[in-house]
Amino acid sequence: MVNPTKFGSGQAVQRLEDTQLLKGAGVYANDITPDGQTRLCFVRSPYAHARIVSIDTSAAEAMPGVRLVVTGAQLKAAGMKPMPRPVNFTRADGTPAASPDRRILAADRVRYVGEAVAAVVADTEEQARNAAEAVMVEFEELPCAVTFDDALKLDAPLLCDAPDNRVAETRYGDAAATAQAFSQAAHVVQLDITNQRLVALTIEPRSVLAYPEQGRLVVRMSTQMPTGVRTLVCDLLGLPTSQVRVVVGDVGGGFGMKTGAYPEDLVVAYAAHTLQRPVKWIADRSEDFLSSAHGRDVSVKAGLALDAQGKILALRIDTLANVGAYPSMTGVAIQLLIGPWVQSSVYDIQLIDFHFVGVLSNTSPTGAYRGAGRPEAIYNMERLMDEAARKSGIDRIELRRRNMIAPSQMPYKNPMGQTYDTGNFASIMDQGLAQAQWDSFAQRAQKSAQRGLWRGLGVATFLEWTGGNALEENVHVQVLPDGVIEVFTAVNAMGQGIATSLAQLVVDVFGVPLSQVRIVMGDTDRGNGFGSAGSRSLFTGGSAVSVGAKQTLDKAQDLAAQALEASSQDLRYEQGAFHVVGTDLKIGLAELAARQPEQRIELNSTTAATGPTWPNGCHVCEVELDPQTGEVQVVSYTSMNDVGRVVNPIIVRGQLDGGAVQGIGQALLEDVVYDPETGQLLTGSLMDYAVPHADIMPGLFDTHTDESIPCKNNVLGVKGVGELGTIGATPAVVNAVADALARHGRADLSPQLQMPLTPYRLWRLMQQG
Repeated sequence: MVNPTKFGSGQAVQRLEDTQLLKGAGVYANDITPDGQTRLCFVRSPYAHARIVSIDTSAAEAMPGVRLVVTGAQLKAAGMKPMPRPVNFTRADGTPAASPDRRILAADRVRYVGEAVAAVVADTEEQARNAAEAVMVEFEELPCAVTFDDALKLDAPLLCDAPDNRVAETRYGDAAATAQAFSQAAHVVQLDITNQRLVALTIEPRSVLAYPEQGRLVVRMSTQMPTGVRTLVCDLLGLPTSQVRVVVGDVGGGFGMKTGAYPEDLVVAYAAHTLQRPVKWIADRSEDFLSSAHGRDVSVKAGLALDAQGKILALRIDTLANVGAYPSMTGVAIQLLIGPWVQSSVYDIQLIDFHFVGVLSNTSPTGAYRGAGRPEAIYNMERLMDEAARKSGIDRIELRRRNMIAPSQMPYKNPMGQTYDTGNFASIMDQGLAQAQWDSFAQRAQKSAQRGLWRGLGVATFLEWTGGNALEENVHVQVLPDGVIEVFTAVNAMGQGIATSLAQLVVDVFGVPLSQVRIVMGDTDRGNGFGSAGSRSLFTGGSAVSVGAKQTLDKAQDLAAQALEASSQDLRYEQGAFHVVGTDLKIGLAELAARQPEQRIELNSTTAATGPTWPNGCHVCEVELDPQTGEVQVVSYTSMNDVGRVVNPIIVRGQLDGGAVQGIGQALLEDVVYDPETGQLLTGSLMDYAVPHADIMPGLFDTHTDESIPCKNNVLGVKGVGELGTIGATPAVVNAVADALARHGRADLSPQLQMPLTPYRLWRLMQQG
């Protein structure tokens, strides 16, 4: 007898994906090698800003194995359109957002080091690389603007035909009322905060294979959004959607960096379509560092005004966001709209003055990276809260408690007009502090002191917004004659274990063994949708799977009633079979499917959430700081997380802990560095760019969830979880370092802390005074 509850939602089912991945049997884009496959190599700019004077491809074209050499000028002359620009954003004067044309190969001017100007296709990778080196490009170097100061000065080199390098601006709130509140406040805190630029590092680099198949163009690639890729391929190549299929196999990490199509992806598709033969491009690590979308890169002047009792009167945020050389819709929206949505976080703040400016620079474009605007906003808020506690003399936990939104205020509309459906933030904080043994910190600090180390205790209480505001999802459910229940969904796997969670939801409905469920993703011939981003896969995709499975079972029950010549109301369904109540008559799902004209029971279903989800948490971090060297070690990380209903505890914990590691990386290690004079990327490989290693994880995390506050915006009650750990970790770690300094008489250094808190940076700071 099958026990479906063993494999249904709420159970710690081992990930279905892991067996083949651990055995090396995963199928990534680079694992597919069609007959006649060619390789593509790009010719990239060595300059951050230059005019393309000429390109001579004759020598390359004459080399062995070369099939195609194409330049940006040729594509422009052929009528190839530029990439889409940001829309619905304006500059301060009301004119549309400023942006240069981004072509899939630069045609007239390059605007960052690594921008592709030509592509070579040859029979082998070696031949393609050799021929790419033979392409002769004459550049006229131009002045570049890498830093905010250089990009915004009056005589800055301009990246497009706008009067300056400001892409767009947004303002929210009441500036005059906020200024008055600050002038009358008992306590005012002001901080200059930098969220440094990050590499969105994935184990699998960007990978694309395109080839003709039966008169159509097939694109296999590592992406989170196959439908979006197909849309852009069709638009730029002038093909109907019926002639393009995008297929996604296994994806070795995405983190937001693999949303949508890059210029390189479109060049590969163009080359395959032109040559009518398979073309593959696999980025090497340095190419990924140079040309994939980076994350963050935000400079903020943040201020908080409080009354004598610690009640927040007003919040002021003035932000510059470096969107790189070519602003994308995603890159602009994240910093100028989405981040502001959560800026006031779990606190009852209604008076705000927010000003956000997107800035062009001669650097790689920025875009989505795990958390996408929310880590920056929450970091601002939690750093302000700790500094406000120090300045006012109010305990930092008490200060948070006095300002938290109460459950009785739900649904709560924040000053950006976003509505939180549920939340009990004080309860989550209290549970997090209890799990972290907050009150017994002094004993642990004493033990650290005996070893000459300064121990610090940091906290972050926060929420985030999930869903990408793409609240509708489609599924196609099939019951096959072998008893397999197959579900196609347009959400996508990228290592997060979503197939297992979705399969568990199917088990909930059909009560069959997990082995009878097949989740199919990543094929635009099977279905289309938004894809996976913004922590939406379970709360939209999972809801659609659950509803679609129930509707399919209802349809099957009607078919079973006909087959058994009984009333549908007289049937009882149990573990894959329908029984006529009070008789021994029954029919199994497999047999029922085999009897249908198409030998299957199938149904298309669409389900929509009514709004985003607002997961939240209390994350507590303890660090040890070596005052002699400035080295910081994270020694304890405890979190209590409200993610609503938990479908698979193993996967949820993996997402929370993995996200926290990335947040720790930003706090302590990671930093994209460009030479400010030349725009050369100085951190162009893992030899130069530091990331946390997996060996920090064993024994570090104490991770908990509270399921008592389900989301009201979707049928499952789940909340997004994929980015929560990243958002909480960065402020928790930095606040812990600030606490360690303050406990040893160096509270004056806390406002000066800037990430990453490398040993040298901290050591140099501690030498002051």
